[in-house]
This record gives sequence, structure tokens and C-alpha cells, in this order.
Amino acid sequence: EVQLQASGGGLVQAGGSLNLSCATSGFTFEDYAIGWVRQAPGTERDGVSCIESRDGGTYYLNSVKGRFTISRDNAKNTVSLQMRNLKPEDTALYFCAAGSCDVGYDYWGQGTQVTVSS
Repeated sequence: EVQLQASGGGLVQAGGSLNLSCATSGFTFEDYAIGWVRQAPGTERDGVSCIESRDGGTYYLNSVKGRFTISRDNAKNTVSLQMRNLKPEDTALYFCAAGSCDVGYDYWGQGTQVTVSS
């Protein structure tokens, strides 16, 4: 059974930091890119960041560049998203997903809520 478990969300003041983690199982982790996607109430899902499977290439939404850092640990089958200098507009439900940074995602986990107060 494929599982992606996102954790690490919470309530933080603007300017603060959070570190999200995605623990995975049930598929060959090193064969999949892993991404973080967020969705705020009343909006569509937005790709935040993605890390490639083999070369570890990374991609970021323009609005989070320089503030968010994605990394993966192929030995532990986990992906992290370090978020710094958080802004109220970062408030959303954050999902981790496995698939392709270019084409889209095959597997999704449940979300973890990030709330940034002003």
C-alpha cells in the first residue's frame, strides 16, 4: 500500500519557520520525484516545490524562492520542506505527492495545515 504521510504543519507568526516532512512507503522511492502542493480555502492547488528522483534537481514556486528549501533522503524515503520567513499568504493545506515534477503526481498523501498569522 502506497503511503505518504505529511507532518510538521502548525501555527506560526509571520517571519517564523516551519519544517514539513513527508514519510513514504509502498513504492520505490528513488524512482519518483516528490513534490509539495498547497491549497488555500477557495483556491486551486498550487505546486510549491518539487525534487527530482535521480539528480535531485529542484523547482520552486516563484513566491517561495529563497525562503523554502526542499530536500530528500533516499535512505529514509523521506522528503523535507524547510520554510523560512513565512508570510500570511503561505497559509494553506500542504500535501506531499510522488510522481513527476513535469507531468504530475501519481500518489498523494493527506495534508498538513500551515497557518501564518500577521
